[in-house]
Amino acid sequence: MTTPVLLPAERATQLSAEFGLKPEEHERVLAILGRQPSLCELGIFSVMWSEHCSYKSSRVWLRELPTKAPWVIHGPGENAGVIDIGEGLAAIFKMESHNHPSFIEPYQGAATGVGGILRDVFTMGARPVANLNALRFGSIDNPRTKRILDGVVRGIGGYGNCVGVPTVGGEVNFHPAYDGNPLVNAMTVGIAPKDRIFLSAAAGVGNPVVYVGSKTGRDGIHGATMSSAEFSADSESKRPTVQIGDPFAEKLLIEACQELMATDAIVAIQDMGAAGLTSSGVEMAGKGGVGIELVLDNVPQREEGMTAYEMMLSESQERMLIVLRPGAEHIAERIFHKWELDFAVVGHITDTGRIVVKHKGEVEADIPLAPLESEAPLYRRPTAETPKQPTLDAATVPDPVGLAAALETLIASPDLCSRRWISDQYDATVGGQTVRRPGAADAAVVRVGEGTRALAITTDTTPRYCFADPEIGGMQAVAEAWRNITATGALPLAVTDNMNFGNPEKPEVMGQFASAVRGMAAACIALDFPVVSGNVSLYNETEGRPILPTPAIGGVGVLEDASKATRLAAPAGATLVLLGSTAGHLGQSLWLREIAGREEGAPPPVDLAAERRVGDFTRARITAGEVLACHDLSDGGLLVAIAEMLMAGNTGLRLRDVAGSTPAHAYWFGEDQGRYILATRDPAALTAAAQAAGIPATILGETGGDTLVLPDGAAISVASLRDANEATLPRLMEGN
Repeated sequence: MTTPVLLPAERATQLSAEFGLKPEEHERVLAILGRQPSLCELGIFSVMWSEHCSYKSSRVWLRELPTKAPWVIHGPGENAGVIDIGEGLAAIFKMESHNHPSFIEPYQGAATGVGGILRDVFTMGARPVANLNALRFGSIDNPRTKRILDGVVRGIGGYGNCVGVPTVGGEVNFHPAYDGNPLVNAMTVGIAPKDRIFLSAAAGVGNPVVYVGSKTGRDGIHGATMSSAEFSADSESKRPTVQIGDPFAEKLLIEACQELMATDAIVAIQDMGAAGLTSSGVEMAGKGGVGIELVLDNVPQREEGMTAYEMMLSESQERMLIVLRPGAEHIAERIFHKWELDFAVVGHITDTGRIVVKHKGEVEADIPLAPLESEAPLYRRPTAETPKQPTLDAATVPDPVGLAAALETLIASPDLCSRRWISDQYDATVGGQTVRRPGAADAAVVRVGEGTRALAITTDTTPRYCFADPEIGGMQAVAEAWRNITATGALPLAVTDNMNFGNPEKPEVMGQFASAVRGMAAACIALDFPVVSGNVSLYNETEGRPILPTPAIGGVGVLEDASKATRLAAPAGATLVLLGSTAGHLGQSLWLREIAGREEGAPPPVDLAAERRVGDFTRARITAGEVLACHDLSDGGLLVAIAEMLMAGNTGLRLRDVAGSTPAHAYWFGEDQGRYILATRDPAALTAAAQAAGIPATILGETGGDTLVLPDGAAISVASLRDANEATLPRLMEGN
């Protein structure tokens, strides 16, 4: 076979550095090839060995996460995780980041993030039923925040709404640490028959490899490399590395793939995500232990004069690579042309164990696949533990404003204000399966098919906790996702994660990552909540300033009867009962930051045994039909959670004075974990059952009227709280 046109040694070394390969990694490339690389080969190595694709800094730690359970069908390693949800069905889901592209070009960065995660799910045979997101932006006072927030929200809504998949939930937070590096994490959940799951491992020497979907252009070239580097002052100039999405093409691609999947034509299928044709070809052949030969002359192209290097590294959207059974080409071609999508045979499976790329009669790349994976860099980077902060003594933190003023400030603060300005731009009900839309419950609830069963889905993390103590923060992120699902009455089943951190070459950042994984693993084990898929996004820094460590957790659970899903809204004429222990923990709380102007102290401890005990009890009460509304406690503490239930239910409440010897501001705004508020008509029965189960239960008061009366006698109208809560984001975005 003809050897590719090789780069001169000096030029290869120069390009290798530009493509993000370390000198020792470049030497490893030369050793694998036994010669200098071609431009196409160097491009392939650089993207496959990028942090974004190879997880070279994180793999050693991710192995600590629990990934197995009787209900897990496929864990990490496939395009998405797959769990058995009963009645012959599987839920397929994953979360991925599009952080760097969304900083450079917010609309397209967010839109293509949604498109990419949709493909990860439907490539496995699922019909997507829900999108969620986890978003982090810089200071609300930073002018750039307004522009990025607007573009990201429009991008998410524009893509999801057009493709016809509801955006049913998510979270949004603001902090100056994200000023130069927003986080856009997108999650998709789909449903498939559990005996019709499609995998990506290629097989069958001689089987045709086909390209389907949209045409290939020059957008997104070296997008994976760009996502594996820190930002600098001129990073916004990298617009050519951001892909351009077409949600209408994606909708056609979903339908065409579903139609083809109803036949027996498919051997393996993979979407073209990061690193495009390179990653899909390399991963499919590598997983199957076979070789692959690609002829790029046949690749549908939308631009003139594209080179092999450009086609292999392009990250143009809405494309898939499929290995077909022999003779099935005409079946697939008819289906994809029916849906007005491109179809081309671009190669075949070989027994060589190599990826060979040809273009215009010349060999452009010839690489052994096994060492491309087995000899990929794997680092156990130095770690430095985050110094432990002392537990903050609430008695030493005076209350400067009182309960009423603090509540009014907190409820309008950026992290607690209404997200309606955002969620109203998303179609949350398209498809007609949404049971609980954004803001109606602690987790979104989406019906499965025509029966009674439903999924409860959430995204959660608290970065300020992770910054103060990454292990506790990782533990709390998993526990909060588990609580939010439990608060709907669903049984939590599995997790997908999106690990957003700074530069892993800094020991303090790698220490944050390792500690967060430890905490997550402990919580997943204690709560029977395994990790089945995920994504790692590192180098989230701008000019050396890292983001807060942000291990976003996407959780999925199952409700046997969607009609029993609880709401957030407390009805009038009910009694609110607090379950769980309250010590008044103010360290790292929003009260401390927004009212006292301090960010300090240890985050609230997480008692995993108590989490399990209180959560299982709460779910049992919901399932028994004893609960009218339920809300877990998190940001802002008890009084904020009460206000949210009252605003949702449009009712008032007279609070009892139950703080005891705990300072009032600490009791009502402390962020102690493992707690729920339940609305019930029979508080005596609920508290008796809790006492029998060894669970603290406190009657808070009875709902009714239109005013929240606080224990110190101050009164606030629920309407005024709602007005303050609703005003913040529209005021910020006024004029957009």
